[in-house]
Amino acid sequence: MPFANFKLPEGALSSAQKEELIHKTTQMLVDYLSEAARPHTMVLIETVPDGGYGRADEVFVIPDAYRAKEPV
Repeated sequence: MPFANFKLPEGALSSAQKEELIHKTTQMLVDYLSEAARPHTMVLIETVPDGGYGRADEVFVIPDAYRAKEPV
């Protein structure tokens, strides 16, 4: 079973962007593995809250300017 796991900052992607990421990732795996992989492909998007991870010894908080805006 093909499996892709994305860990992204909470608020970085809108629901529509997450849906697009799932569809494009599934299609990419189908392109590599054949159409037979589609029903068995799992894409998991995990969101990590601000302060829940770091890089280069700094705790990361996503700036408001980079947060996804959900449609109203």
